[in-house]
Amino acid sequence: MRGRGYPLAGIGCMVAATSVFAVMDALVKALMADYPVVEVLFFRAAFAFLPLAPLLWAAGRTALVTARPWAHVVRSSIGIAAVTAFFLAFGALPLAQVTAIAFAAPLLMTALSVPVLGEVVGPKRWAAVILGFAGILLITRATPPAAGLGLTAALVGTLLYAVVMVLIRQMSTTERPVTIVAWFTISCTIGSGAALPWHWVTPTIQDGMLLASVGVLGGLGQILITQALRLAPVSTVAPFDYLHMVYAVAFGWLFWGEVPDPRMLAGAGLIVACGLYVLHREARKPSA
Repeated sequence: MRGRGYPLAGIGCMVAATSVFAVMDALVKALMADYPVVEVLFFRAAFAFLPLAPLLWAAGRTALVTARPWAHVVRSSIGIAAVTAFFLAFGALPLAQVTAIAFAAPLLMTALSVPVLGEVVGPKRWAAVILGFAGILLITRATPPAAGLGLTAALVGTLLYAVVMVLIRQMSTTERPVTIVAWFTISCTIGSGAALPWHWVTPTIQDGMLLASVGVLGGLGQILITQALRLAPVSTVAPFDYLHMVYAVAFGWLFWGEVPDPRMLAGAGLIVACGLYVLHREARKPSA
């Protein structure tokens, strides 16, 4: 499988993952209107164990074995903060706007890879990163002042997510994907669960099922992305992640009557174009 010679299967897994995460985001937005972020976060982590269970079972006790426990603690802590920020943003901003801002994470990752990983970024990729930041500025200009906290949450979440991606790239030289996922899911469940008694709102049966679905979809999405990257090269499957934007616009319009501002669409288009260009340049780099 590590030959990555199944491009159509990999693309199918990535499209499925994108669809799953888009539905999860819409559920989070709906639930954030009635439930505290800690509770939504707890269900996101705890019920992710259902689809992840076969992978963890197959790995056995070695799923948590690591020589770098503190690296997992740092990665998990930043990851929890990133997810929390995104959930808060979904509750305050249109789906498409949060999704567009989040697409800037790979650009930030490119910038962070220089000081953290010692990678060399050429002038063309730096130009793409700067243009991507211009796209973020366009989106912020389309945000009303009343939604300032939501915008801040989206920007913070994107920055933290970029940091997480850099840390995962750094950790992947010694850590298996199942170990990274297991540590994060357990840490998120314990961390949010510890705060849950002070923030618990008893859900209705229907909402309880939706909350559980957030976790199941999140875990399923992680599995599908992992499979996509096993079956095909990143450069083949990653562009299909941008279908998320189509889903976000569609769901926002269908369920909340959200019509994207022209400046938001322009900013999103700029971010997506720059992200695809950086991905193209990454694919052309010689393998180590």
